[in-house]
Amino acid sequence: MTGNLDLLKIAQDEQSGDLFKTLDGIYSRSKIQPTGFSDAIIWEGGNAHGGVKPVAHAFTDMFALNGTLMALDVLGLPFLGVPMMAQFRHDTKLVSLEWFGKLDYTALKWSTAGDFMVNENGKKVVVAGKSANAPLRTAAGVYCNVRPYGTITSIRFMPGLPYSQDKKKFIIDHKTGNIHSEMNTPGVRMAYAARLFLKMVHETGQIGRVATKPTQAQEDAINAGIMRWLLKDTKFKLKRQYTVDAYEEHKENIDAIVALLPKDFKAGMENWGGDVYEHISDTNFGLLLHDMIRQRKAIVYATDLDGDRLTDLMADAPDVLRDWGQLVLDQAKVKVDMGQMWKDMGFTMTNGKDMTSIMYRTEGAPIYEQTLGSADAMLLRLLDGDETVGGEKQPYDPRIHFVLINEAYKAANPGNAELAKWLDEQLAIFDQVYSGKRPRYLDGYAKLKAAIKPWGSH
Repeated sequence: MTGNLDLLKIAQDEQSGDLFKTLDGIYSRSKIQPTGFSDAIIWEGGNAHGGVKPVAHAFTDMFALNGTLMALDVLGLPFLGVPMMAQFRHDTKLVSLEWFGKLDYTALKWSTAGDFMVNENGKKVVVAGKSANAPLRTAAGVYCNVRPYGTITSIRFMPGLPYSQDKKKFIIDHKTGNIHSEMNTPGVRMAYAARLFLKMVHETGQIGRVATKPTQAQEDAINAGIMRWLLKDTKFKLKRQYTVDAYEEHKENIDAIVALLPKDFKAGMENWGGDVYEHISDTNFGLLLHDMIRQRKAIVYATDLDGDRLTDLMADAPDVLRDWGQLVLDQAKVKVDMGQMWKDMGFTMTNGKDMTSIMYRTEGAPIYEQTLGSADAMLLRLLDGDETVGGEKQPYDPRIHFVLINEAYKAANPGNAELAKWLDEQLAIFDQVYSGKRPRYLDGYAKLKAAIKPWGSH
């Protein structure tokens, strides 16, 4: 494809035109189909030079869509695009989540606003599946989300909300392993998440912190019991442990889940080792702050709800710590900039916007995920013709698209040194173009097109 995309027209068509027709005019429909489907709509584009394996991109809403198309056009990498715009998801009863979830490719998904309003027979209603995260995880077989940030890595089991208090409702279906209370929590996926945690502790040599709540939440008692079952006959040391062995306490239910796992699920684990600490999830908030301050490398395993809180803390704490540090310096009448000192002390965490999120699946490659919180309002400003609101606001910064593409294509093409080097070089060019005063979105696109030669064109 030559020439520049009309990004403004794409944004306008998304609001009030025929976006499908527009995208069909830019990209060709792929013959690739997800497992179990023959009618999936998948677009393809880019240059497969050097045998680069494409990444599957979710084409969602607003800047999540526009920024994705822009970055893919600038870089020219081969890709598959799955329509996951809110209205399309809604009108087709979320079928595109199944397409995306069943594609056996490394995938990249943007999480946009959960309360997106769509048109249903002339009325505005909240889109089916809201941000689509929960139904996508179920459709794609996701079992956890891994977020490395600074010296902390959070592993969050999903899908599952571990706060059922109602014993009457608490059962485990021995055919599926689903743990049922107020939620359906797949015990099989829980086992995959716990095993990945132990694998990462073993491979990195970092300390492992298990942050569950087995005394209060019954799903977490199963979680803690699966962890104890996995620890049996390995070289891990339990440096701190719950007073009750959750496996012994819930043996029948855990054995029912274990019976559904592949027979070789623990193969090789007899040689895994490392230090594991069992903590009640609440205490991990304090421990995590100490780990951050001391730059202790730690891997934390938590369930869906607690894991979400922990990653929020990981994102927010660096700003708080820098603010506190500046207050102390000012009180001591030391004329030093805390932001610079933070870097000099070796801290790399900024404000969470650069925190990678990777969802692992029981089958298929991982899904790279990122949130674009204010992307919707920003695109509307662009459509209104005043992107900066009279100079009050900064133009959109599309760097996160280039960062995530860098990571996802490296993961999809392990060992391709030529591609990895090229990706890093393009990110460096992006940073040159966007250094100093940030260009307006469409100007920045034109500058990037002029500065970057697409993949395979040299």
